[in-house]
Amino acid sequence: MSDSNATDYTNPSTFILLGVPGLEAAHVWISIPFCTMYIIAILGNFTILFIVKMESSLHEPMYYFLCMLAVTDLVLSTSILPKTLSIFWFSSREISFSACLTQMYFIHCFLTMESGIFVAMALDRYVAICDPLRHSAILTNPVVSKIGLAVVLRGSMLVLPIPFLVRQWPYCRTNIIPHAHCEYMAVVKLACADTRVSSYYGLSVVFFVTSLDVLFITLSYIQIIRAIFSIPTKDTRLKTFSTCGSHLCVILAFYIPALFSFLTHRFGYNVPLHFHVLMANVYLLVPPMLNPIVYGVRTREIQDRLLRLFPHKRT
Repeated sequence: MSDSNATDYTNPSTFILLGVPGLEAAHVWISIPFCTMYIIAILGNFTILFIVKMESSLHEPMYYFLCMLAVTDLVLSTSILPKTLSIFWFSSREISFSACLTQMYFIHCFLTMESGIFVAMALDRYVAICDPLRHSAILTNPVVSKIGLAVVLRGSMLVLPIPFLVRQWPYCRTNIIPHAHCEYMAVVKLACADTRVSSYYGLSVVFFVTSLDVLFITLSYIQIIRAIFSIPTKDTRLKTFSTCGSHLCVILAFYIPALFSFLTHRFGYNVPLHFHVLMANVYLLVPPMLNPIVYGVRTREIQDRLLRLFPHKRT
């Protein structure tokens, strides 16, 4: 009998997602801020894409990178929230094994892409502020295309082994995932085999991507801040510093919760599970909501185009 039970989940056809363990009674209430953030993210990012597409004057490197970020945010938030809301609202907890692996791949692939896009945007700001006369000569359309392609290939190739590693393990313990989506380590922990290869590879990717990208962004903004303090006009200096400060806040809002989630899954044994699951959802929803506001609505050129869409009546 024990042998039969042990093989029931060796190749599970479905997994069961619990949502936020311990807070099942509050799922409907938790869904309200989650759904609100998702709606803002969808409207904001589609607005950015629409405005940049319609306005030929915005066909510049900064706005191309902004469109890449908008597409990434749309895919990232849509990868998790429809299923999460179906758990919260309809108790639809089942997800097929293939769908789980697909969701896992899209989440980690587009997280890696988003990190790369932040690097590309930091490079654009660095050139625009530190070497403005050569900005258009350095960041030409072919160069922007190559940067975008490199970001996509890096994210796709680094994350590609993850679903294959997860697929090879036998799952003989349970098919219940104590999470709201198919988080990588949450699934790996269900395997009844030596999963150190998966753990080490996932950790290596996180530290490789994060350390290189954060280092490059930090060096870029150090040079940017130095250039800002050399601007003679006080008003221009304060305006530029305010814009860069907002950008840095969004970048921190992306990296800090993401690193917290990755590390607590491996080392945070005393962190309450419901808190970890909530944080894992926050870092996938908050940046897609904030990015179009900070990078888009606070950008004067996009503000002007946005106001044209809603002309006010003169009295």
